Amino acid sequence: MKKSNGSNNLAIADDSKHYSFFQNVWDVVRQIPKGRVTTYGAIATYLGTKSSARMVGWAMNASFIVQPKVPAQRVVNRNGMLSGKAHFGTPTLMEELLVNEGIQIEEDKIINFKEVFWDPIAELG
Repeated sequence: MKKSNGSNNLAIADDSKHYSFFQNVWDVVRQIPKGRVTTYGAIATYLGTKSSARMVGWAMNASFIVQPKVPAQRVVNRNGMLSGKAHFGTPTLMEELLVNEGIQIEEDKIINFKEVFWDPIAELG
């Protein structure tokens, strides 16, 4: 169940010391609608840790074994590049998953990135 952590009103799953940063990242990513993407930095900023985009990447790399599933393909770098594609089962799987959601990609970059960008701060408050 989502709740605010009180100190900065972020909608995270649990604010206890037993809930991890990775779990908070996964909770945000699970809310990204099909056909939309966000960035490592946007997630970090939403969680109140603006300078931890790289740690969001580590959370995404660890997301493939958690349940419920995390749509990791929907997280890209700030330029719309499929920077995490090496962590998927095949070199083209990330792109295939995004294309199946209607996202246009050329040379590992989302063509209409600004139009499909999902900002967690704007969408989740």
